[in-house]
Amino acid sequence: MRRRFSVRDIAVQAGLSEATVDRVLHERPGVRAGTVEQVRRALADLERQQSQVRLTGRVVVLDVVMSAPRRFADAVRTALEAELPALHPATVRARFRTCAGADGAWVAAELDRVLRTGSHGVVLQAPDSPAVRAAVQRLADGHVPVVTLATDLPGSARRGYVGADNRGAGSTAAYLLTQWAPDPEEPVLVVRSRQQLDNERERSRGFEATLAQLEGSVRPVVDVVDDDRDPAVLEDAVVAALGERPGLRAVYSMCAGAGGNPAVLRGFERRGTRPVPFVVHDLDGENAAMLARGDVSAVLHHDLRTDCRRACRLLLRAPLARDEHVGTASAIQVLTPFNVPGRER
Repeated sequence: MRRRFSVRDIAVQAGLSEATVDRVLHERPGVRAGTVEQVRRALADLERQQSQVRLTGRVVVLDVVMSAPRRFADAVRTALEAELPALHPATVRARFRTCAGADGAWVAAELDRVLRTGSHGVVLQAPDSPAVRAAVQRLADGHVPVVTLATDLPGSARRGYVGADNRGAGSTAAYLLTQWAPDPEEPVLVVRSRQQLDNERERSRGFEATLAQLEGSVRPVVDVVDDDRDPAVLEDAVVAALGERPGLRAVYSMCAGAGGNPAVLRGFERRGTRPVPFVVHDLDGENAAMLARGDVSAVLHHDLRTDCRRACRLLLRAPLARDEHVGTASAIQVLTPFNVPGRER
């Protein structure tokens, strides 16, 4: 296994002993396949974070534990690693433990592992469950601060929350749909995730409450589920929904995974029509391309890099502000093809 980093750097990044890492690097027998994979992931992390590795001085290691769709987990990784150099003079490195669709038991086990291996802080996105809350309490008791990202654990031992105003995002989607599709009898197709995390439930509450407030009635909602594993499944579900409701055209994609929104579009095209309006979340590469082509009407976006920067700074400040608990919701931006950040004018 080729390497450019010291055994110590790799061990810190992998959360393993130097002796174990040395055995993996020299391909000695008796090492579990999972341990080898941990070292490979650590080397990949170090390659991406090599500007931080070159810095001297005390290293601060943060752990990111996420039960989230791959697309969002990848976006968080990219955003956080882009922010690490800006945290100088602190030398901050990040370790990632992510799994799409993982339950509270998996998250709690990963948090306990972080506690055993040692960490300066945890960025956490997880379902709200007793097991997760208990693990967060154990970390707090062990003086490892936790900041929740995107989904919160209110009333837990976490030190703060950063992320979007999810209820406000759902309300914004409802407002846009009533402007583009003003007939309260016209149904709307809502794309939900298989996982149904708390951020999605908050979006749903805001969406439904605002529709009722603006229209004085309950607009018909047709739900389809994106399982984040095979976009073709979602595409077929959209085709079936359109077959049952031929007049269906408005879409709110509440929490689609990678390939989900293009699958919705293909489902409409198979029925010889297009979704109008089509409101989605997050300006990643896939949605940015769809917005530029006019395939989606608007993207509800918040600055993930700002969220990651706030999370890191909360964790770095935690030893100096032990009683501080902060909740910070990011403002939602409504992006169209004409106000995309960085667009040439």
